[in-house]
Amino acid sequence: MDTSDETLAQAAACGDHAAFAALVTRHYDRIFGLGWRLTGSRAEAEDLAQDICAALPHRLRGWRAEARFTTWLYRVVVNAAHDARRRAAVRERAATGWGDWEIARQEAMAQDRAAQDWLADAMTRLPVELRDTVALVLGEDMTQAEAGAILDLSEGTIAWRMSEVKKRLRVLATEEAKA
Repeated sequence: MDTSDETLAQAAACGDHAAFAALVTRHYDRIFGLGWRLTGSRAEAEDLAQDICAALPHRLRGWRAEARFTTWLYRVVVNAAHDARRRAAVRERAATGWGDWEIARQEAMAQDRAAQDWLADAMTRLPVELRDTVALVLGEDMTQAEAGAILDLSEGTIAWRMSEVKKRLRVLATEEAKA
């Protein structure tokens, strides 16, 4: 019988290297996959997953087992993606100024579109909170209640966000069809 995530997490928090290795082995693909959906970039997702795994031993000491380990881990990934986004935006503005930053952002988006399908591209145009919601509900196949627990929102708010995503995607598709 497999050891539960919660048992492994508690052992890893106490310094058990084998338990930590088992957790990383079990969840690395999940961390990477959600990171990719949140960032839209394989390279950024790889960096994000590595950073999360490197910080996980320290972070586990703060895990209080109030929620399932996977719920906590998803929250860690979402927060890390938000932090990375903020740091990247600050670096870009500082390095190139706002106008150049906008041009650099558009060029980067064009490169990403070449490697992604229409939906992935359309998702990058949504506000961060909507992307986070879709990444959890559709990308990770969670219920709205599970996504709400991770994002610390009500199930009704998650349902509204999913409705809003559908509406915005329809608008984007209509605009592209006219262009």
